[in-house]
Amino acid sequence: MDKRRIYLDNAATSFPKAPGVAEAVAGYLLHNGCNVNRSSYESAAEAEDLLLDTRHLLCRLFDFDTPSHVIFTPGITHSLNVILKGLLRPGDHCIVSSFEHNAVLRPLHSLGVDWSMVPLLPDGSFLHPEVLFRPNTRLVVMTHASNVFGNILPLEQMGALCRERGVYFVVDCAQTAGHLPVSWKNLGADALCFAGHKGLLGPQGIGGMLLSKRLAQELPPLIEGGTGSASHLLDTPCFLPDKFEAGTLNIPGIFGLHQALEFLLETGVETIAKKEQALYSRFWEGLKNLQTVRGIHAPGRGQTSVVSVIVPGMDLAEAAWKLETEHRIQTRCGLHCAPLAHQTMGTFPEGTIRFSMGYHTTDWEVDTALEALSQLGGF
Repeated sequence: MDKRRIYLDNAATSFPKAPGVAEAVAGYLLHNGCNVNRSSYESAAEAEDLLLDTRHLLCRLFDFDTPSHVIFTPGITHSLNVILKGLLRPGDHCIVSSFEHNAVLRPLHSLGVDWSMVPLLPDGSFLHPEVLFRPNTRLVVMTHASNVFGNILPLEQMGALCRERGVYFVVDCAQTAGHLPVSWKNLGADALCFAGHKGLLGPQGIGGMLLSKRLAQELPPLIEGGTGSASHLLDTPCFLPDKFEAGTLNIPGIFGLHQALEFLLETGVETIAKKEQALYSRFWEGLKNLQTVRGIHAPGRGQTSVVSVIVPGMDLAEAAWKLETEHRIQTRCGLHCAPLAHQTMGTFPEGTIRFSMGYHTTDWEVDTALEALSQLGGF
């Protein structure tokens, strides 16, 4: 039996990364190593140029046209916290979907704001979302696709409602960026938050957010300090990106992200989406022939390459352990930091085993995983 490692946990972080990412990170550390916005010598200017080019690449990827409003952060959880904790106060109201990650739910809970959940209908549309808006509704924040079930939410519908009412709309595209085309203009968002280490195929520790001019003006910085600009003032600069990029950025991570974005744009996100959709279909169709497991399908307007299953009569942690120890198949089991999604689909509190495929996943790996699932027994 072939004992190669089969990595099917790309929804947590992609592996392998895009070609050249490791070399780009190492190249910066070995041959440049300079900070940005602090010095004017040649190698520092080269690093600054690459950061600016990375902002432009992200604009191309997300159909965005203001590079200065592309903000780098340590990750998407940080980005969401900057927005939620900058905008919301007790007494405000927020609307979320029924598939949100704890990166949204925990900040809302700690802030003490009131929030309402809009459910999805079987056809993938929201159930009367317009009735949830209140006079004190300040923000709508939603994931573009579930990290547990992979169902894509109809955010264009919600974006239009927010624009009509002047309510801020924030999109968490941790599970869609790089996996499928994501258009800022089509979504109608005020902020789009992204993770560099998932579908974008970059390293961990780098993410960011795209901000509308309206939101960027009102949103205060969460972190303040040195920016290398307006250093004679005690006030944080109000211009972007400096307003939200105090301190030293993860420049090695940005070098890696830059390489990953070049690969994505050269390959074509449409090409990546087509391959991943084929992998999802192959896996899902194979599940239909198995008696040992049951796949959980959630409503939506499309699907990423994420599949969650339950194993009737068997502890999920034990099942995941067997998959790895007996077949070297690496998955994730449990609640996936998204208890609301599991409550919505009836898989709480046990959770599911999640198989998440990526651009580098092969048909052989999918077929091997299906064969391994067919051998789970003892119930």
